[in-house]
Amino acid sequence: MLQKLAAVVSRYEELTSKLTDPELAQDMDKFRAVSKERADIEQVAIKFKAWEKATSDLKENKEIIEETSDAEFRELALNEIGPLEKTIEELRQELLILLLPKDPNDEKNIILEMRAGTGGDEASLFCDELFTSYVRFAEKNKWRVEILNSSAGTVGGFKEVIARIVGHGAYSQFKYESGVHRVQRVPQTETQGRVHTSTITVAVLPEAEEVEVNIQDKDLRIDVYRSSGPGGQSVNTTDSAVRVTHIPSGLVVICQDEKSQHKNKAKALTVLRARLLSAEQAKVDSERSQDRKSQIGSGERSEKIRTYNFPQSRVTDHRIGLTLYQLDYVMAGELLLVIEPLIAHFRAEALRGEEDQDDF
Repeated sequence: MLQKLAAVVSRYEELTSKLTDPELAQDMDKFRAVSKERADIEQVAIKFKAWEKATSDLKENKEIIEETSDAEFRELALNEIGPLEKTIEELRQELLILLLPKDPNDEKNIILEMRAGTGGDEASLFCDELFTSYVRFAEKNKWRVEILNSSAGTVGGFKEVIARIVGHGAYSQFKYESGVHRVQRVPQTETQGRVHTSTITVAVLPEAEEVEVNIQDKDLRIDVYRSSGPGGQSVNTTDSAVRVTHIPSGLVVICQDEKSQHKNKAKALTVLRARLLSAEQAKVDSERSQDRKSQIGSGERSEKIRTYNFPQSRVTDHRIGLTLYQLDYVMAGELLLVIEPLIAHFRAEALRGEEDQDDF
């Protein structure tokens, strides 16, 4: 580990020197590449240098205590020991976090897919409410939300909604939302005040660039038809709705929210690329990325990652045993209340593996 960190510092200094080379400034692509690489490792280099200095200072103070007979001088050195040891440990933890393998998808936009599961109309209504919470969270981060396709429930809400969320780091925050979400509350139609349980499924897919997923025209079957609303009635008079079928995988994507056939086709291909990328990543690294089916499950009540209990104003994340009595805040878009503990938990899990093999 120490050799790895020393190599990072050496590379950082090399890149810093390169940036002062007038010839590099003549090639903006190379200049940007060097600048980005330097920025990526800057914090590691700075913190490791600080760790080395604190470690050296600690060693010097211990030597003073052992070798000096001057009581006042020894006391000054002794007073430095505790703070230095604390600083060294804090820097060690920060370095371990910085060196954790990064998810290559963390900075990407996302495709968000939500569907009503068990619970009928109540599930559709909650699908709409949780989607609204996600939209509010996105707005707080200044991310753009674009609905790609939706299907309304019979009494309102969504039977299905697919959206694209555009913003730096969107996947890093939303990736923890994939799974089955359970809601417990008294529906408006319930006359006896009984609490009902409903579920919705959420899948969060990193958006794929065209260069990441090569889709051949010959592998696509594209059907167009008139968009329909609740109950199946036509909502416009042109064949603008698009159904794209990826023949090799059997994946089907439907988009009908736009009045333009071309826009619906473009949106459908965006969703298709994201699904294909997710499936491919699942094959390459099942621990890092799950395929779409395992993300959303079947929607049964037993397959849950989180429960929203309205009578108790309680949110429980079952993956880490987190319980909060702040349901109103979560539904208002304050999702960091649950996301930050999840990040801390999975980071701690990863750190435990690193600490088993680190040597500093």
